[in-house]
Amino acid sequence: MRDLQEKEHLTTVFLVTRKTRNVGRTGRPYLSLVLSDKTGDVDGRIFEEVEQIDPTFAIGDFVLVQGQVISFHGKPQVVAEKVERLDPEPIDAKEFIAPASHDGSRAVAQIREMVERVHDPHVRALLLAFLDDPAVADGLPRAPAGKGVHHAYRGGLADHILSVIKLALRIADHYPMADRDLLVAGAFLHDIGKVSELSYEKNVEYTDEGRLVGHLVMTAQKIHRKAAEIPHFPRSLEHHVTHLVLAQHGQLAQGSPKVPVTLEALLVHSIDLLDSQVSSWLDLMARDPNDKWTEMSKLHDRQLWKGIVPTVRNKSPVEGRAKRRNGEKRRHAPMPTAVERESKPAAVEREPKREHAEAERKESSLPTFKPLSALAGEAAPSSEGKDPAES
Repeated sequence: MRDLQEKEHLTTVFLVTRKTRNVGRTGRPYLSLVLSDKTGDVDGRIFEEVEQIDPTFAIGDFVLVQGQVISFHGKPQVVAEKVERLDPEPIDAKEFIAPASHDGSRAVAQIREMVERVHDPHVRALLLAFLDDPAVADGLPRAPAGKGVHHAYRGGLADHILSVIKLALRIADHYPMADRDLLVAGAFLHDIGKVSELSYEKNVEYTDEGRLVGHLVMTAQKIHRKAAEIPHFPRSLEHHVTHLVLAQHGQLAQGSPKVPVTLEALLVHSIDLLDSQVSSWLDLMARDPNDKWTEMSKLHDRQLWKGIVPTVRNKSPVEGRAKRRNGEKRRHAPMPTAVERESKPAAVEREPKREHAEAERKESSLPTFKPLSALAGEAAPSSEGKDPAES
């Protein structure tokens, strides 16, 4: 948002991207707004004549706002005195949409690389059919993962799906009894329906289909159609893949048509929940003006610690995240393309250079661990004929 000065009086046109009606401590109603233009967003409040003003405009409207800028928790806030809805016809909507600060094309390219490595030919063909679907190809680099809970920014859906796939691959190493290809399929497909569930050209809203059907069922329907177009696609495999999507939320009360009944569905649900909650916490911490504890969060029903952790790392969670988002040099080399993998000797691809291995271990903030299968293989049997895993 352009520089707004405290005590500044303004008369400006905004796009209303969020609007909620709340009740203050005195019992009086007020309107909480997010007002946007191409320079960004600013919080807005309407305290006077709420009953008269509330019905005159809605989310997605262009409004002429007259009011004063105050400072609230260290950030500017517009206290509106008058709000007038404007006819959108003569208004250039591009002037009220912030330029893309993030694009999901890179994440989509990485997703495709991982999909191309899926071993099962039917699963791989199904996932590529989704990636090549015109609606997905056009929307995935631009779509947010939601309206405000997590990854709620342009390209956020691709970032979330990529993160869940990466976590799924780590889980597959640790739990080799789970099917690796189904884990990747569930990680990729679990939220892909949000490309059509949400509308995000001007501001993020649910489409009619999204409200009536929802992304879980929308994806299940598309799985059925695309599987039918793949020669000899096993019906039992279609059912397992569909279950991964329908059981995504884990519980009937959380909106899942089915609860997880396969190991892969349980793991996909758990990974998705982990990634979405971490993103939501970090977003809340980044927006909060305090140093150590956030304000009380209604969404999470608690205050969150956002301060520096008392270890040699000596950083807060937000600090570590900010560097990655600002384009800090990647710790690891970019993923090789299919052509590069074919031209590289297998031994070179599998074995990292020794001079970099120790540096990478020290630099990484993630703990290193061996897969469960490796630990079982290294364990020595305590008696002849006894399974090492039982000792």
